[in-house]
Amino acid sequence: MRQIEFEVVAECARTHARAGLLHTGHGVIETPVFMPVGTQATVKGLSSRDLAEDLACASCWPTRIIFICGRGRSDPRAGWLHRFMDWPHAILTDSGGFQVFSLSGLRKIDEDGVTFQSH
Repeated sequence: MRQIEFEVVAECARTHARAGLLHTGHGVIETPVFMPVGTQATVKGLSSRDLAEDLACASCWPTRIIFICGRGRSDPRAGWLHRFMDWPHAILTDSGGFQVFSLSGLRKIDEDGVTFQSH
């Protein structure tokens, strides 16, 4: 798997805000970037094709949804998530930490970690 690298291309001397290029195994993302958050492997109202052509070069997916859609395959680096979504570009996933606490009725915690049930 390719190492993710961030390249700074511009910086504001006053605020230290930066613009850059995030190099990933699925392409280069110009930052700052509009990155839509999807649920259940979709951005509502848009196909993957429309999303890629018109809006985004990356998308963000909650870990809990990835786990449920992947039927337990929690590691998106294996490539199944890109195929499932028909999405050739970069994918950002969250840690799932917020859902562990906010969805306490839909999860079980044991010595192996957290298991979510489908809503």
